[in-house]
Amino acid sequence: MAAIVILVDQLTKWLVQELFQPGMSLPLWQDIFHLTYVQNPGAAFGIFAHQQLFFILTTVVLFAVFLRFLSYIRRQGRCMILGVALLLGGAVGNLVDRARYGYVVDFFDFRIWPVFNVADIAICVGVGLMVYAILFHMKEAE
Repeated sequence: MAAIVILVDQLTKWLVQELFQPGMSLPLWQDIFHLTYVQNPGAAFGIFAHQQLFFILTTVVLFAVFLRFLSYIRRQGRCMILGVALLLGGAVGNLVDRARYGYVVDFFDFRIWPVFNVADIAICVGVGLMVYAILFHMKEAE
């Protein structure tokens, strides 16, 4: 699943970069939903702008934690496994952008929320699934 997230994320970002200039916006539903090409040098809401080393190290640490707890995660059921896969796929998708460009390509624009991308969606859904698994399906430590 992580590989699918990375692939879809990178493909959609490539399409946006091919079809749009930075700042260009295409209304799909006027004043509700636009495709807007944004080069985001920060994290959510643009925080920590231009802190690429911080974001890269955070992703590396995330992977190290994942590898350390891989056997434990596998025992926690499908919801946790899917959540972790989505989180990691999204983190790698944005990491690829940071490493290549020094910013993340964002394009989903609902006008009342910061512009985001497929990787961001995967991260949010992944964390939500992990929280759900922890609250309702977590198995006792073995």
